Amino acid sequence: MITAKVFSGKSYCVLGLARSGMATVETLLASGARVTAWDRREEPREALAGRCDIGDPLEIDLTGFDGIVVSPGVPLNTHPIAERARAAGVPIIGDIELFALARAELPAHRVVGITGTNGKSTTTALVHHLLREADVPALLGGNIGLPVLGRDPVAEGGVYVFELSSYQIDLTRSLACEVAALINITPDHLDRYDDFAAYAFAKGRLFTMQGAGQFAVFGCADAPTSAIQQAEAARRPDGRAMCVDAWAWEPFQKDWPSLQGPHNLQNAAIAAALTQQLGLSRDQVLAGLASFAGLPHRMERMGSAGGVLFINDSKATNPASTAPALAAYPREAGRPRVHWICGGLAKEDNLNDCAPHFGNVACAYTIGEAGPMFADLLAPHMPVERCELLAEAVSRSIAAATQGDVILFSPACASFDQFRDYEARGDSFRELAASIGCDATPVECGFDSRSAA
Repeated sequence: MITAKVFSGKSYCVLGLARSGMATVETLLASGARVTAWDRREEPREALAGRCDIGDPLEIDLTGFDGIVVSPGVPLNTHPIAERARAAGVPIIGDIELFALARAELPAHRVVGITGTNGKSTTTALVHHLLREADVPALLGGNIGLPVLGRDPVAEGGVYVFELSSYQIDLTRSLACEVAALINITPDHLDRYDDFAAYAFAKGRLFTMQGAGQFAVFGCADAPTSAIQQAEAARRPDGRAMCVDAWAWEPFQKDWPSLQGPHNLQNAAIAAALTQQLGLSRDQVLAGLASFAGLPHRMERMGSAGGVLFINDSKATNPASTAPALAAYPREAGRPRVHWICGGLAKEDNLNDCAPHFGNVACAYTIGEAGPMFADLLAPHMPVERCELLAEAVSRSIAAATQGDVILFSPACASFDQFRDYEARGDSFRELAASIGCDATPVECGFDSRSAA
């Protein structure tokens, strides 16, 4: 695990004892800090009994604490801990801020920070992949992978690659990334912010923490991202805050099977800009882009059966995230070929972001709580099958699809109406496709149901 003398003798309260919370407690204890921990569940409290103080920060006196460490899942706009911390004059921080405070004691390294409403997981994983393929020590963390504080420090000369949500940035004060990226900003998580401007401001804070000589790259396809880029370019030397030139990489995209579509062209170009700043050559970048296998549940190519390609995009939890998936499979010979399974727990009451790509859809299969609303929205533009349950949608889409078609599960919704999370939803789609769509065994047809645990 990561430890640091900077925490020795200090007092921290850790609220929330899931994976990152437990890793935080272990780091602080091993570093000589005094820790008070709390979780509403008894099991993690019992696991820490006798090793640190157990106390609810909503009930104990917070005076004198050096920080209250919370999970990014704690809604600071509504949770009473925010007011209690303000009254006591104690900062609320996250594990990424603790990492930032420990950096001076770690082996020499660099940090990549990547944020954006959509595409950040793919881009982060891609940067990590490019570095590893080029034999650069790299560790994946933040909003993806294992908690960074629970990992051994990366070797000297290595790179920490962080996916950072707006929630994590809200809890971070001093992370100056050597290179950073903002992919895009579209409306999301507005239940946590006063308005869209406040959400965009949260994303922009990642870049205000950087020094003027550090590097940042921006998607620049939307106005809020462009505005942040322009503000950062005004305070940095030329070329240190740039809009990505995605189309310079477009001639090579045909060689990247897991990075199809305009959105993945931008993701790849941003990853290329970041890694080239870290010293990778163009040839190293191109080789890594070609070998990237993609992420589970994000434009995941599960295989094909009967000439029909199956794509698991369960991680698309809003229309803006689904739109690039629809764009990735254009009409062929004038014929739409996408059989789109969509629906769940809606975050928005429209599909406006997806509308430019409706022409690529041969039929939509609507499911879940949003199913009736989505069916009404889509019926004027394409054939629609009202299915309610995912199993029915998969069965109907397989019956209708022909050779060359794509069955795309890209819900444009959260999963919580019918599934625990988007991973469970994607695993269910994988199992259904494997059991219904293949004439032979799942593995022979390109599906591996063993990964659907």
